[in-house]
Parts: sequence; structure tokens; C-alpha cells
Amino acid sequence: MLNTEKNQSGMVTFILLGFSHNPDLQVPLFMVFLAIYIVTVVGNLGMIIIIKINPKLHTPMYFFLSHLSFVDFCYSTVVTPKLLENLIVADRTISFKGCITQFFFACTFVVAETFMLAVMAYDRVVAISNPLMYTVAMSQTLCTLLVTGAYAWGIISSLFIMYPLLSLSFHQFSILNNFLCEYSVILSASCSNTYISEMILFTIATFNEVSTLVIILTSYLFILVTVLKMHSVSGRRKAFSTCTSHLMAITIYHGTILFLYCVPRNQNLKEEVKVASVFYTVIIPMLNPLIYSLRNKDVKETVTNLKVSKILLQLIHTH
Repeated sequence: MLNTEKNQSGMVTFILLGFSHNPDLQVPLFMVFLAIYIVTVVGNLGMIIIIKINPKLHTPMYFFLSHLSFVDFCYSTVVTPKLLENLIVADRTISFKGCITQFFFACTFVVAETFMLAVMAYDRVVAISNPLMYTVAMSQTLCTLLVTGAYAWGIISSLFIMYPLLSLSFHQFSILNNFLCEYSVILSASCSNTYISEMILFTIATFNEVSTLVIILTSYLFILVTVLKMHSVSGRRKAFSTCTSHLMAITIYHGTILFLYCVPRNQNLKEEVKVASVFYTVIIPMLNPLIYSLRNKDVKETVTNLKVSKILLQLIHTH
């Protein structure tokens, strides 16, 4: 029988509704999301390559930025290909194992990004408050430990959040009203009592948000105090300019995450949750490299030099 309850060991299949409620938009949405994904891949991998090839960018700030780009590329790649597939094929099914795997990796990279942004805030406060000792204070060892910690906690958080899902029961065929295996829609499809799962998610998500926001707000409070003590107007402007891109990324990212995971659930907000999911899994990974590249003189100079070098090489080969 199709409606027989199954646990995680059974042949449970999820059906991702995605945006199927409006068939006329399937192809236009496919083109839009494909374009966004291409920009995301080119932007983030391009940022990593630019930072790698320019010795001037071999600093702690750009080391963290390269890992932010890597994380953005990863969790966009975990989600977007399946989204694109579901927009053009009739079969929108995904196995239980496939769904849990997608959730685990997406969750890991999202949590890693949350802490990566906090690490970048700490990096900025050290750079602005004590510029002469910056490279000593932010040693390669410390930078590696901070980045490793962000990835490690991402994995640990995901395991804690994912584990309760494995004990839940589902119908053999369960509908997920989203385009990805987002935690709340998996819980809503379960036949079991999901209270413990919801509390675990709420606790870990709130801890991650509160702890990282405390680090970020404390860092920027120190930055503000330091900047206000500066007598040079140009010095103040330069200090603020190094933080602008990071502040934009933080505001967009944390605003979306707070809405999605740290507010009480309401059955009437299903479409809003879907839109928020699109924003943080598809849009934000595209925006971050644009935010950092468009406002960063060193990155723009590297891109310009690459273009000039390419033109010169073409002229040499032509002649």
C-alpha cells in the first residue's frame, strides 16, 4: 500500500514539489536559475583562482575569503543541480538516502559559512585595531585552525541535526513542498512525533546564530571604537571601506537564516520558507563574490591585469 508507514530502512521516496504549482514558469525559472548557477560557479571559483595567483592577496583576509567562496560554491552545487533537474523533468522524486545526504551537506556548508563570516569579522577587528601586528597575530597556523574549526563544527552540527531524522517514520511516498530537502519540510512529511527533532534544530540553529552574531557584533563594536579614535579622515574612510563588503554579506545572510530557522513555525508561511530557501542556497552564493569583487580594488586590479595579459598574448600570437 502506498500510505503504509515506513521507517528509514524502508523504500521511502520523497516527491519534491518545487515550483510545479505554476507549470508555465518552469522553463523561464530553469533559465534564470541556470544563469544564476553559472555566475555562482564562475564567480566563486574565479575568486579562489584570483586569490591564488596574486601574491598581493596572500593575506589572512583573502585566505578567509577564498574559503568563503569555496563554501558558497559547495552548497550551491549541492542544491542547484537537483533544482534545475526538477524544473525540466516530470519525475521529481528523490530517495530517502539522497534527501538526507543533500540535507547533510547543505547544512554542513551553511553552518560553516555562518562561522566563516564570524571569523572574518574577528580578522577585521585585528587588522584595524592592531595593524602593525596583524600578520603576527593572524598567523597561518591560527588562520588554518579557525577555518578548520568552521568546517568541523559544520559537520558536527549537521550530524546532531540529521540523526533524529533517521528514526522518524514516513509514508512510502511523501510529498515535500520545497525544491530541496529542507529540514522543516522533511519533518512535516513525517508520520512520527517530531518534537525532539524540532527542539534539536531550534537549539543548535539558535546557538550557532547567537554565538556568531555575538562575535560579529563585538568585533564591530571594537572596530567602531577604534575608528572613532582615529584623527585622520582618510584613515577612518579606509577602515570602514574594508568592512563594507563584509557587513553587506553578513546582513543578507544572517537576515535570511534568522527568518528561516530561528522564528516559530507557521503553516501559512510555507511559500515564504521556499523563497527564503532559494535566497540563501541559490542567490547568496552568487551575491558574495560580486559583493567582494565589485568593492575590492585589489581583486579588480588582478582581473584587469589578467585581461591585459590575455590581450597581449593574443597580439603576440597574431604577429
